[in-house]
Amino acid sequence: MSNVKIAEIKNEFENTKMEEYEKLFEKYSSDQRVGVIKLLDTYRKKRQAYHDEIARMYRMFEFERKYADFENICGVDEVGRGPLAGPVCAGAVILPKTCEILYLNDSKQLSEKKREELYIRITHEAIAYKTAFVSHEIIDEINILQATYRAMQTAIGSLSVQPDVLLNDAVNIPQMKMKQVAIIKGDARSASIAAASIIAKVERDRLMEEFDEIYPEYGFAANKGYGSKQHIEAIKEYGPCPIHRLTFLKEDWIPKKCKYQ
Repeated sequence: MSNVKIAEIKNEFENTKMEEYEKLFEKYSSDQRVGVIKLLDTYRKKRQAYHDEIARMYRMFEFERKYADFENICGVDEVGRGPLAGPVCAGAVILPKTCEILYLNDSKQLSEKKREELYIRITHEAIAYKTAFVSHEIIDEINILQATYRAMQTAIGSLSVQPDVLLNDAVNIPQMKMKQVAIIKGDARSASIAAASIIAKVERDRLMEEFDEIYPEYGFAANKGYGSKQHIEAIKEYGPCPIHRLTFLKEDWIPKKCKYQ
């Protein structure tokens, strides 16, 4: 096999399904070139990582299997409870029982690129999904916990298919008639909750990037409204802008003269 270029072997792997890698391992096992040995090792690790991910995702569907007697299992989660600016966003997702999406996880554990990739798959494959925002004004008026509940209630109530059971990330949502299961660290333990976390995170991040164009002083595209050092320094210099949660700000952050007020 020494007459086969390493680049050609790599291309062969890239165009072969992972389930068929073993044939290529056998085909090139006698090739003692260092480059080939390293390449085979890379693809063995890639295959192992893939199998590890399948096993992890099996565990992520533990609660979906436990409540499989319910027809429509809905994962619910929120993002944006902690920021100093912008709305809170809740996601609600009903995945098909035959769902085979890999890499679902707590949205905070995923890269932006991976979240965007998963957002496309979730929104294409879900039986139903919805997000709902509750504004900074409402957060200031009724507090962040009640605003979060309102966002969840709205997202669930707006689904095109109504759920039979809710899998929630550590909360019981008021005024819901269907069964609820509160799961501690649910976005890292339930595929449905993780999916809800991802779509809420992606949509809120996109909104904060839009706000960044309107209020560029605060770095919303980077910090998404969270209290980074740069964000707080901008508040001290310019004062709060129209999307800040005033109840989240310290009095000594706000200058006497504010740019937007």
